Amino acid sequence: MTTSPPQIIDWDLAVRLGTRLAGDGPTVGRDEAAAAVAELRAGAHRSTPLVAEFTGLHADADTAPVLVVDRGGWVQANADAFSTVLAPMVAKLVEKKPPSGLSLAVGSRITGAEVGGLLGFLAGKVLGQFDPFHDPSGRLLLVAPNIVQVEREIGADPTDFRLWVCLHEETHRVQFTAVPWMRDHIFSLVEQLSATMDSASLLEDGLARVKAAVGSGTSGGSLVEMFSTPEQRELMDQATGVMSLLEGHADVVMDGVGPEVIGSVEEIRAKFNERRKGVGTLDRLVRRLLGLDVKMAQYRDGAAFVRAVVDKVGMSEFNAVFAGPENLPSKAEIHDPQAWVARVL
Repeated sequence: MTTSPPQIIDWDLAVRLGTRLAGDGPTVGRDEAAAAVAELRAGAHRSTPLVAEFTGLHADADTAPVLVVDRGGWVQANADAFSTVLAPMVAKLVEKKPPSGLSLAVGSRITGAEVGGLLGFLAGKVLGQFDPFHDPSGRLLLVAPNIVQVEREIGADPTDFRLWVCLHEETHRVQFTAVPWMRDHIFSLVEQLSATMDSASLLEDGLARVKAAVGSGTSGGSLVEMFSTPEQRELMDQATGVMSLLEGHADVVMDGVGPEVIGSVEEIRAKFNERRKGVGTLDRLVRRLLGLDVKMAQYRDGAAFVRAVVDKVGMSEFNAVFAGPENLPSKAEIHDPQAWVARVL
């Protein structure tokens, strides 16, 4: 007989709190909501051959379900994904210091509230997401209220904007289903990171860096950077390289395919880039602390890498990047595409 590891995060609390903090989003009539859902589903299916033709990567259609969700649905889906991805880290921490009954009960609610707050904040920002950790082949999530909200805010044509979002997210589906080792590679980075976890020293060192940053009046980077060791940052640099590649590749595809099927793509891109900068001082501060400014840099730097390589060698040769983990760009190579070309090609 086996026993399940103790749950150091109260996932039910995280989902309840995250859903409540996220809110419902913009007011949308029943007919308008139904039309938006139908158009997003159609856009996802329409994107499949468009992405395949542009990238040269082929993944069977319908290998991963398309789910059009509200903010609460996105919170639940990500709580499920996080519980899977964080399982190696949780097991490692519990192995090093098994929690007592009382500390587990209290601690799980505290961490559940923290995760719920994070999910609640992000649930109002995310337009779509491919979840590669959902068995057996992942799932594509499109957050309908957020898509409607953004298209209203930037004054975009709804049909054009919805297809544009679908192109980006469908590219992620293709990346993971046409490149089957990608999921295991990312999960292996998480497992390697979990092997370095020591909660006591991590907390002590991280708090020292936060104190130093506050005392000097500087930002000090994100909380992830502050609460990590050099070994962990090296692993995170590997993750940054692959995530920059995936996000940048998706941005290049959505803009490359766009002019053929989306009349207002240039206008959408210009307005959307402006919106990505964040709204207001508080919003920018929260993004900074959570490392979301790094996420924005991944879109920008990854797209620049992809465009530079494709311009030099063509899309077919660029696809060598998906041949195996050893061909993935490092964080340094993302900023030096020629170095990647010299090493891999």
